[in-house]
Amino acid sequence: MKKYTSLTEIQGKLAQKQLTLKELLAYYFEQIEKHQHLNAFNEVFFDSANTQAKAIQQKLTQGTAGRLAGMVIGIKDNICYQDHQVTASSKMLDGFVAPYSATVVERLLAEDAIIIGRLNCDEFAMGGSNETSYFGTVKNAADEERVAGGSSGGSAVAVQADMCLAALGTDTGGSVRQPAAFCGNIGFKPTYGRISRYGVIAYASSFDQVGTLTSSVSDAALLLEILAGADENDSTVSTLPVPPYSQNLSATGKKKIAVLKETLDSDALDPETKTAILSAIEKFKAEGHEVTEVSFDLLEYLVPTYYILTTAEASSNLSRYDGVHYGYRNTQAQSLNQLYKSSRALGFGEEVKRRIMLGAFVLSAGYYDAYYQKAQKVRRLIREKIEALLQNHDVLVSPVAPTPAFKIGENVQDPLVMYMADIYTVLASLAGIPAIALPLGNNSQGLPLSIQLMTKHFNEQTLLSLSHSFLEKT
Repeated sequence: MKKYTSLTEIQGKLAQKQLTLKELLAYYFEQIEKHQHLNAFNEVFFDSANTQAKAIQQKLTQGTAGRLAGMVIGIKDNICYQDHQVTASSKMLDGFVAPYSATVVERLLAEDAIIIGRLNCDEFAMGGSNETSYFGTVKNAADEERVAGGSSGGSAVAVQADMCLAALGTDTGGSVRQPAAFCGNIGFKPTYGRISRYGVIAYASSFDQVGTLTSSVSDAALLLEILAGADENDSTVSTLPVPPYSQNLSATGKKKIAVLKETLDSDALDPETKTAILSAIEKFKAEGHEVTEVSFDLLEYLVPTYYILTTAEASSNLSRYDGVHYGYRNTQAQSLNQLYKSSRALGFGEEVKRRIMLGAFVLSAGYYDAYYQKAQKVRRLIREKIEALLQNHDVLVSPVAPTPAFKIGENVQDPLVMYMADIYTVLASLAGIPAIALPLGNNSQGLPLSIQLMTKHFNEQTLLSLSHSFLEKT
């Protein structure tokens, strides 16, 4: 069976009786077995996926199937699916079974998607290489000595290696876009609050957003259409109406595109990545879009601001994992205090503990004003600067990551180098705007290259339409 790159293609085959869901699912199970060494899946849901396939096939026969019938999708292992394990790839939650489903899972199931398994990620979504997972590193299918990116590395590789049609990830500071860039996928992060976070294990609540990894823009648009919208279980989700994104992909028109000058002029940017992005910019010009360079002089403040705020929120969110209510418990502890300390010390990995301690430090009495309060002010400045740029331009362009996928073990011992790899993706996260990573082919070593597009709050349609047009003409 050949690789399917869009749901439209699969649904066409199903409609013509050239394919059944049982056959499709068997194919993806074979692919998962074949690529087991890439370590993308923490668990495959054989039983529930087969049960779903059988029920949806009957609906297809009766003509009552939902809009996602035929979509086999994986979910990142920090998204709850009732009666299935969810661990956030941490020893702390190993064996924990979700008592309810996340809103995004309920919406997938309501439209007859088949959830094939839970996907490996950095522990509690903290990492940019998928090397902090309790279940081991995910390998990049383009070069198995290289990382998949993170934190949604398993989601990216599952789509890259054709183990499922699409995957859900979460994007706090680039955790969907960066692995998509490393693996040659389309990684889409909507506006903060566009999709409900109910049932998603929290890392940094004012940043976390569910995103998609797909092989086509049409699938990203349809998934957003289904996943977005009000949710009584999440007070931070937007109540704005959800447009029919997937039906308006051809309506582009000429756009004003601004290239963030400092992001391309940076010495840290890989030369082949820069060349590919400059070529893409020329293509936008050839299509009749107005492209200009603009200055963004706050680039050096992005990573420090992001890590101060997210570690502060993480230290608060992860305080609930105490070895008492649920999660890993050290049964050898002799006192309550020792139980708390030893359960957290043994249950969390090194990177998670580092971020909890950083967060506790910036929130502490003597440093709250100097770090946390100041970072909040800088975040506001960044957002205002971006909003000002988007008053006069439709889309902002930058790289996704400074380099293509790096080698496993290359950066993991130096947290600062790892954190700086987020320099281009955290901008959209700090401002809360939608962003998409689009593939630009491969470099001379066969590694995927990518470009990032960003736009105004809740203007996902522009982003999706422009991306669709751009990739169709590539």
